[in-house]
Amino acid sequence: MTISSLAKRLREAQHIVVFTGAGASAESGIPTFRDALTGLWERFDPAQLATPEAFRADPSLCWGWYEWRRLKVIQAQPNGAHLAIAELANHVPKLTVVTQNVDDLHERAGSQDVTHLHGSLHSPRCIDCGLGYALPVTSETLPEGGSRVEPPRCSACRGYVRPGVVWFGEMLPEDAWSTGLAAADDCDVFLSIGTSGIVYPAAELPLRALGRGATVGHINPVRFEISSQEHFLQGPASVMMQSLLREAYRHRSPQRF
Repeated sequence: MTISSLAKRLREAQHIVVFTGAGASAESGIPTFRDALTGLWERFDPAQLATPEAFRADPSLCWGWYEWRRLKVIQAQPNGAHLAIAELANHVPKLTVVTQNVDDLHERAGSQDVTHLHGSLHSPRCIDCGLGYALPVTSETLPEGGSRVEPPRCSACRGYVRPGVVWFGEMLPEDAWSTGLAAADDCDVFLSIGTSGIVYPAAELPLRALGRGATVGHINPVRFEISSQEHFLQGPASVMMQSLLREAYRHRSPQRF
């Protein structure tokens, strides 16, 4: 599918779902997990950092690493893809943004009611009682990798505060998953941006939308295998999304780019 044909589907759509993965934030300088050269897993075994058992075994290593990640996000800025997605809400009756990312770049770009399937770096909670904990917004930097930082303690039970992300072996948040499923069932265009669809159960969403008759388009700089019913636009998320919106709504003069 060409940009012009997908743009036509956007103009006709009543409900668009935008589903983003790590590639959507990579252009903002947020390191990805699975990149063999720059990924955050490069120096550590994921089992050391991303399971409840690992946190209980070495909370200061785990907390320090996640704090480094959170501060990287604070220092980053939304890129052209985030801005284009926020702008899209001004041109379609209904837009649902569902993300696998644990940053807040969609919100900072202007998107409302973003559904976070994998939690958020900015919403930690007690590992024992589940009470939320408010972190300071700071641009302080931490040395990259391996910095041990003692986690805060819960004000209610004195348990350790854990990162607010979904770890390996944990279930997705029930409310977020239900919202994602309902949106996939209801939409007439589903855009998957910066994700190769290999992380389940989240990868079920574009397949669900396709099964309900929606147009499913993938935007990614690296081509990957899709079904004959899906469509692929190859290129950086920021470039492709801005081009797509300019083509779809050129008569309405998008304001943000």
